[in-house]
Amino acid sequence: ALRVNGFACKDPMAATPEDFFNAAMLDQPRDTKASKVRSNVTNINVINFPGLNTLGISLARIDYGPLGVNTPHIHPRATELLTVLEGTLYLGFVTSNPNRLFSKIVKKGDVFVFPKAMIHFQMNLAHDKPAAALSSLSSQNPGVISIANAVFGSKPPISDDVLATAFQVEKDLIHWLQSQFWGNTNY
Repeated sequence: ALRVNGFACKDPMAATPEDFFNAAMLDQPRDTKASKVRSNVTNINVINFPGLNTLGISLARIDYGPLGVNTPHIHPRATELLTVLEGTLYLGFVTSNPNRLFSKIVKKGDVFVFPKAMIHFQMNLAHDKPAAALSSLSSQNPGVISIANAVFGSKPPISDDVLATAFQVEKDLIHWLQSQFWGNTNY
């Protein structure tokens, strides 16, 4: 099979309308109760929608439970444009050198952009209501690196000497952080 960008590319003469369709049901809220961070990300990218191959775009729905967080992360291959569908979010990104935070409180209908490869996050500010957003990404496979998972949950683990020095904390705190479940929270 012919592969483009590492993914199978169908012969154009054999393509059907189904190759360009995904019954994603992005209008349906997702469960956030099972997540430690009270959020749930539904990705639509080349991995689960092959028709996106070579098109340079993908999409995600993010559901936030009350006080739910889409934890600090980066997309190494994409800029993200986030549209709030429901609720009120506190969100932001941090620039590289100097590390300046650009943050804002956004509401239903608002749009915010996270530049490519910048650490960014979102949090539902409501204590009693869910929130939701739609994220458009400028890559068919944007990738994601969750900062906490990468730093404290890598296999094999990063040396506690390195982390204690980097974070200027005692090794006991590093051991505790590494002992927490740092599984895949959203992706």
